[in-house]
Formats: sequence, structure tokens, C-alpha cells
Amino acid sequence: MNKKIAISLLVVTSVLVFIVSKYFYDRNKAEKMNFLSSTQSELFVKPYSPTLGDKNAKVILVEFLDPECESCRKFYPYVKNLLEKYKGKLRLVVRYVPFHKNSTNAVKILEAARKQGKYWEAMAILFYYQPAWGNHHNPQPEKIWDFLPQAKVDIAKIKRDMESPEIMINLNQDIADAKTLKVRATPTFFVNGKPLVKFGYQYLEDLIKQEIDKNYK
Repeated sequence: MNKKIAISLLVVTSVLVFIVSKYFYDRNKAEKMNFLSSTQSELFVKPYSPTLGDKNAKVILVEFLDPECESCRKFYPYVKNLLEKYKGKLRLVVRYVPFHKNSTNAVKILEAARKQGKYWEAMAILFYYQPAWGNHHNPQPEKIWDFLPQAKVDIAKIKRDMESPEIMINLNQDIADAKTLKVRATPTFFVNGKPLVKFGYQYLEDLIKQEIDKNYK
């Protein structure tokens, strides 16, 4: 009987140690990122990054995304809804982390579309048709060219502009900053430099709301 009690106590103690360790790990991670937000803001926002929302907004949502990432696709309409819900107070900044095989090429297409003022239209098309061109079991990236005309872009110009060295220079900088910020998956979000520690739609909105309440008293 005493042996059973001892084993039970050991299990309970192990669970408690795990919970406490995780709490302090998450808190330390958040504190570290908060420190970075105040001293190295250039890690989060670059002058070349695509942005959406009021440029004077006091709350900045930075999203490290991958055009071929299924979770990024699922979050896309939700992020757009948040921008509308908190219009004038929230601004989105996009950074790239091309973890998947065809992502770099997709990023180059997006950036080339931006030169035509069609960045968000192109992104909407790429995400909408992602299951067709970016299926992880049978990727067919060449299909992007079949869908892209729906964004009303000049395809010939896209193919020329996507080879601009500047695009790769900026992409490599995004990758370097992501590495510094310990971004290991997409999408990864920061709100005014604070990391989204718990992943989920509601957790993201809660963090945004927290910053809005703080900055718009």
C-alpha cells in the first residue's frame, strides 16, 4: 500500500513539476521577446514589408507566414476580419519564412505582384487555391500561373519582376530575423513585439485586444 502511495505521489509531483516548468518557460519566453520589442524593434518591422491597415495604428500585428502553409491559409480570413474589427487601431505587417518546398517561388510571385499594386489580391488567390498548387502530397506549383490571372495582374511582368535580386535580399533578411526570434513554425504572430505564446484564434484576438486597451485608453 505504501509503495502504491509513493508511486502516486511521484506521478503527481512529476506532473506538477512539468506544469510549473512550462509556466516559467512560457513566461521567460514572453519576457525575452518583450525585451526585444523595446530594444530591437527593427527585428519585427522592416521598411520593405507588406502592410495592411492604418499606418498610424498603435497596435502592430506582425505575422511570419509561408504561402504554402495550411495553417497560414486558415488564419488568413480571420486576420482580415480582425483588421476590419479593429480598423484604425490595428496594422498588419507581413514577414516571410519559407519552410515549404515551393514557398520561395510563391513569395517571389507575391512580391512581383506588389510592384503592380496587386499584392493582397495575389495573396488571396494563392491561399484560395493552395490545396491545388501546394498540396504537400502532390504539389503542383505550376498551377499558380493558371489561377493568378484572377488577380488581374500582368503575368509576363510578374515573371520578369520576380527575378529581382532585391526580393531575395529582403527574404533572406526575413529568414535571419525569424531565426533570431526563434520562429520555428508558421504562422507565428507578434503583437507590439509580444509573442503569441498560446496558439489559437481567440488567444490572438485576446492579445490584440489587450494591446488596444493599453494604447487606446
